[in-house]
Amino acid sequence: MEDHKLKVFCTVAETKSFSKTSEIIHLTQPAVSLQIQALEEIYETKLFDRSSSTVTLTPAGEVLYKYAKEILHLYASADKVIGEITGLVKGSISIGASSTIGNYLLPAVIADFKRAHLKIKIHLLVGNTKRVVELLNSGNIDLGLVEGEVTRQKMIVEKLIPDELLLVVPAHHPWAKKKEISISELTKEPVIFREAGSGTRQMIEKFLGRHGIAVQDMKIAMILGSTEAIKEAVENGLGVAIMSRWAARKESKYGSLHLLRIKEEKVLRDFSLILSKNAVSSHSVDEFLTYLKSYPFQKLLI
Repeated sequence: MEDHKLKVFCTVAETKSFSKTSEIIHLTQPAVSLQIQALEEIYETKLFDRSSSTVTLTPAGEVLYKYAKEILHLYASADKVIGEITGLVKGSISIGASSTIGNYLLPAVIADFKRAHLKIKIHLLVGNTKRVVELLNSGNIDLGLVEGEVTRQKMIVEKLIPDELLLVVPAHHPWAKKKEISISELTKEPVIFREAGSGTRQMIEKFLGRHGIAVQDMKIAMILGSTEAIKEAVENGLGVAIMSRWAARKESKYGSLHLLRIKEEKVLRDFSLILSKNAVSSHSVDEFLTYLKSYPFQKLLI
């Protein structure tokens, strides 16, 4: 069934932006405009008012949006019912995930799932939590996996697994022989941070704040834009860092990095599954959700 134009149309209607739609659905802005133009030619009327600073639906656009959502909902329902009747689990699943989950957990889960479901194609989009929520709300992914707290809005939010942020030091560091370190000692050591705005950085700032410490009180060695860059910097002795235990599990296993807890408290957050309240999940999505919720994540830490 050809529902691509309707998906593009609904995304523009919900984001009120052609450029934002372009980013979300990975089409060029001219391509997005062509999809909308094709619909306007079919109905011989304008669907969007582009005269103001934002893009708004015309009265005809409002009508089409209402029916487009119903049509897309019916497509999904038909796909699910036919899959249940035939017993065939096939199709595609689009997943959005924030960086730690998308880079360090999901590849193993997807690989294991694919071995038992060869006919299902999985598309994984990795971005920050805000982008994953936008993708879900616009119907461009079937489910999302995010770190930390999420505003529920029109979503169902389910805690999947807990995550702990740990101190990471190089194998040759004097602390590498310890299991925990006091926060007062940490303030005297060069520390490598993620950029402002990252979920992990926000968690660290909250943790420090609870103990009366501002980021400015720390000896900041570097600020880097990715977890991989931070691990490389720590391994090369440029400082220590705080990150998810999942992100450093391989380096810890092979001995290039050592993980320690902060003595005063555990720094905990949740990895959560987010779903649209109004979407109809396909047979293949239901299979993946069942698999995901029962997956033995702890085996990845061994």
